[in-house]
Amino acid sequence: MNDKARTIGYWAATGLLAFAFAAGGVGDLSGAPQVLEGMTHLGYPAYFATILGVWKVLGAVALLAPRFPRLKEWAYAGIFFDLTGAAASHAASGDPAGKVITPLVLVAIAAASWALRPESRKLASETKREADARIGKPALAT
Repeated sequence: MNDKARTIGYWAATGLLAFAFAAGGVGDLSGAPQVLEGMTHLGYPAYFATILGVWKVLGAVALLAPRFPRLKEWAYAGIFFDLTGAAASHAASGDPAGKVITPLVLVAIAAASWALRPESRKLASETKREADARIGKPALAT
């Protein structure tokens, strides 16, 4: 894959993921009756929507913000946990397949975003740090 296609793929996946999480987070924070019904249906207390909403919005911001590769890794992990937990919760509640598959499709989009991210948004590998230390290069800030 050439660099231009990789960049377009990264930003398409990341933009879609960030939008989905920002919108979902704002929805969770709104306290709308549908959100609270959904939480109750899944067996979660109403305040859980507020917790999820805050973390979703912060995750979306972390994905889009420049630098902070370690924070981005944590955001991707949180997104993975949130989405796989949502799929499992919907499955356990007996919801239709669409409600189980939708978060899994978003997991695939998150995986594409993570896999296509540019070097500037990745943590430096341990072997690269070790090699740089051997030749006296300053370590990259992580």
